[in-house]
Amino acid sequence: MPPAPSDVPRPEHPRPDFERDEWLNLNGTWQFEVDDAGDGKSRGLITGRDLAQTILVPFCPESQLSGIGRTDFMEHVWYRRTFRVPASKRGKRLLLHFGAVDWHARVWVNGTFLGEHRGGYSPFTFDVTRAARPGDNELVVHVTDRTRSGLQATGKQSHKPESHGCHYTRTTGIWQTVWLEAVGQTYLRDLALYPDLDTGRVFFNATVDGPTEGVEVRLTATIEDEIIGEEAVGASWRSTLGVLELSEINPWFPGAPALYDLLIEIEKDGEPIDTVRSYFGLRKLALDGHRFLINGRPVFQRLVLDQGFYPDGVYTAPTEEALRRDIEIALAAGFNGARLHQKVFEPRFLYWADRLGYLVWGEYADWGVNRESHEALAHALHEWRTILVRDRNHPAIVGWCPLNETRNDECHASAQRLLAVTQTIDPTRPFLDTSGYVHLYPETDIYDCHDYCQKPAEFAQRFADPAVTSKAPWSNSQEDPRSAYRGQPYFVSEYGGIRFETGRDVGEGWGYGGETISMEQFFERYKALTDVLLDNPHMFGFCYTQLTDVEQEQNGIVFYDRQLKYDLARLRAINARQAAYEQE
Repeated sequence: MPPAPSDVPRPEHPRPDFERDEWLNLNGTWQFEVDDAGDGKSRGLITGRDLAQTILVPFCPESQLSGIGRTDFMEHVWYRRTFRVPASKRGKRLLLHFGAVDWHARVWVNGTFLGEHRGGYSPFTFDVTRAARPGDNELVVHVTDRTRSGLQATGKQSHKPESHGCHYTRTTGIWQTVWLEAVGQTYLRDLALYPDLDTGRVFFNATVDGPTEGVEVRLTATIEDEIIGEEAVGASWRSTLGVLELSEINPWFPGAPALYDLLIEIEKDGEPIDTVRSYFGLRKLALDGHRFLINGRPVFQRLVLDQGFYPDGVYTAPTEEALRRDIEIALAAGFNGARLHQKVFEPRFLYWADRLGYLVWGEYADWGVNRESHEALAHALHEWRTILVRDRNHPAIVGWCPLNETRNDECHASAQRLLAVTQTIDPTRPFLDTSGYVHLYPETDIYDCHDYCQKPAEFAQRFADPAVTSKAPWSNSQEDPRSAYRGQPYFVSEYGGIRFETGRDVGEGWGYGGETISMEQFFERYKALTDVLLDNPHMFGFCYTQLTDVEQEQNGIVFYDRQLKYDLARLRAINARQAAYEQE
């Protein structure tokens, strides 16, 4: 990978699971303008016009790192910069990639309209081969962000001018890396991997774009540069199927994450015309009654809620090291994974989860979507599908959940049915129709609840072992028979959220339960609540709220700036002991 200029923020390749050597990072200083009147197009901002300000991409204008720091609503914003196509990339097809832009992006190169994309969390790509030219090229992006429209998935972004409750600073416009890639006239557009731990094989489905006559797809798996498996198959239109046989089986497991490096070469008459570097892990997920098995073993999932906000970058981590650090904090506290909450995390975070053996649940940022609107649900479904396709090869992801805290009306039932397409797009992972509240999709693979009860005795009564009480596990919707528990694997996917006195002035804030208790009372309560879940043999996991404070919600195990509140070993001593579920 060519070195990026030292002044480029987030210089690392944004897709370590789909990386080409021939790429150019377009992060850095761009021209920028807030178009309050929405008349930028009529004013000629599409081409040849300087914009009023500058911004540091990929940080959103609400963030301090962007150099803007404007936190009120911005319905229209414009971006502009120039780039040059390096000599090594000339004569090849050029792909312009956007990691994520919130929400409706329209893109021009040298005044030529390339296309548009709706969705604040999904990636998109344009072929700029014909629009690009020798010398300077002008790239212009117009973004429309109507947070309160009901058409947009906004997650925890505030719909009021200010942050409030569990809603925080908004993100507008570009918030992930923008980059240019050179590929062959025929190139690899997508690759779906289906590792089979039992047989030591990897089934694959490659999508090849361009003429396929005389073209082969070659996969080579290695461990520390030693070839463990190799396969070449003739390329087919849209779907190229093959099986990669491995001579050495090293399972990926939480805490012991063996990974294989993978080289994918598109060859024309024996010569490589496109090369992609990736990796994969061999691991198996299965549901057996109320058990959720990883590689055939009942691993208790000690999850922590991660909202993915940063005090200086909002949605965007200031550095790659900050992404890794969040995982390391959780591991040090005795958690073995996270529920990625109301935000689609960037692939670089998933890369570190894969590398560090950290379990994650992928979730859509569905808050903000008007579920009574067919148009809004269509946008949501399209975006969620794109996310599933991009992220399905990550071994760290062990489950999908597209909705959070749904009600029991028909529009929510319709949303659950619609998004159950998840099970078709990725049948290799369990599907949770909605996190907490009302489960209206009977075929949901997983059942859960949210419970912020702060009284350990009452909490214990709710989650007493069903084998002893003959009662179904507690749910948020006891009165709706459509949401009845049907024997699926079960976990409490939100609990705790305790705010306690730290001695540090962090302004006004809140935690669940209302009261702010002492640190010693916190540990006493945390242990009592957590022991209830660890001691229940019917429970396959928990998710504690939350990893970090986020603005006014101050119930994290660390502060918003990631400074420690206490020695994390104290929490680890509570979390890491063997669970009853693991003794089966």
